[in-house]
Amino acid sequence: MKQVAIIGGGIAALGCAVALKERGIPCTIFERERGGAGKLRTERHGPFLVEAGPDSFLPEKPWTVQLIRKIGLEDELLCSNDEHKGTYIFSRNRLHRLPEGVMLMVPTMILPMLRSRLITFRGKLRMGLDLFVRRRRSDEDESLESFVTRRLGKECLDKIAEPLIAGIHTSNPDNMSVRAVFPRFVEMERSHGSLIRAMSAARRKAPPRPADSRPMTYFMSLKHGMQALADGCVRHIGRETIREGTPVRRVSRAADGWTLDLPDGPATFAAVVCATPSYDAVELLRELDPALAGKLSVIEWSSSGNVSFAFRRTDLARDLPGFGLIVPKVENRRINAVTWSSIKWSYRAPDDHVLIRAFVGGGHHEELVSLPDEELAATLREELRSIAGLEAEPVFRSIHRWPRSMPKYTVGHLDRIAAIGSRLEAHPGLQLIGCSYKGIGIGDCVRSGFEAAEALAKFLAG
Repeated sequence: MKQVAIIGGGIAALGCAVALKERGIPCTIFERERGGAGKLRTERHGPFLVEAGPDSFLPEKPWTVQLIRKIGLEDELLCSNDEHKGTYIFSRNRLHRLPEGVMLMVPTMILPMLRSRLITFRGKLRMGLDLFVRRRRSDEDESLESFVTRRLGKECLDKIAEPLIAGIHTSNPDNMSVRAVFPRFVEMERSHGSLIRAMSAARRKAPPRPADSRPMTYFMSLKHGMQALADGCVRHIGRETIREGTPVRRVSRAADGWTLDLPDGPATFAAVVCATPSYDAVELLRELDPALAGKLSVIEWSSSGNVSFAFRRTDLARDLPGFGLIVPKVENRRINAVTWSSIKWSYRAPDDHVLIRAFVGGGHHEELVSLPDEELAATLREELRSIAGLEAEPVFRSIHRWPRSMPKYTVGHLDRIAAIGSRLEAHPGLQLIGCSYKGIGIGDCVRSGFEAAEALAKFLAG
């Protein structure tokens, strides 16, 4: 039976392995770390459940839910506590609720935006001009900063678009590719001539959820944390499928397939899936194809970190609003965002405690990620006191750093990905998957794994 090698043990690799098993194709996953689950890492601290990486996924991108169903974890699905739903933006030394009807950064309801004090009256007028701004005729890529400023104005960029989007993509809008990150916006402008008209039309035409479908919220998680998804994949494919603590040094062609240079000697496989970050793929493929490695090396990355704090509820002087808050870069603070983890999600903390998570790095002040533990925790506690009035002494804290963890889809990203795809045509049986290429979210990574499995099934059958 022809075997497939998968290099890397994140959710893209695991999704690929699950899809290969469905097709009856055996595989081996090579993961250089021990106990690694990619970025899906959940920790238990007594009664507290702490996410080191992502705390949720978007069911709008269906591949994660598909994977959850394949491995039998549907009963683990967890909706957010939407009775507390709301996002707050820190601007001009106060918290402002993101107006109702703002979808990503586009206002679709007039009155809530008019009542909000987040945007000045002049800024609101400028956002409304999106209805009259001419659509862009050029097909060339454009930065998100240019796109939002052109359609909705600079104030919308600074106070809404930048903090909302940079918090997800850990990148700056001045060089972020709108075609790669938000192709939907580009299509909206092309088809409707206005983002406001397009979003309003989409809201009106949204189909009702079938009465017998499982309840879903905008963000979804799992009762026992996101690592349960990775652990469930491992159980489904069999732990014997994974070789932990086994780094791959090099990938090369063999007469009957592909050879992996392993610590205990070379091993040959019929096909290879490289599910590592692009900068690791550079080293794996440099000797095989220097031109391909060169194109991969152009992809930039950012680092981020987060600190979880637990507080006694009785020690808090005020209620914590919504699901959390985000901080625009123009405020020049040292914190990017805060999630009230145990308010947003059940099963995260006892009822008499509150668990929160604060984020640094990514789009700005990336140097904070490298601070010593005590200094980083003290910095974030100072920011929480100033911004959210959190004066209490935490019961515990948990610090997680993610160096070079998020790819930056800078202007021209799709052209670079197309060039990488062209080079891969010379190497049938080799697949590149993961967040480096066509989407950073969990759903995008799972989809890349599914698509690679489908392509390899055809290749091996041929």
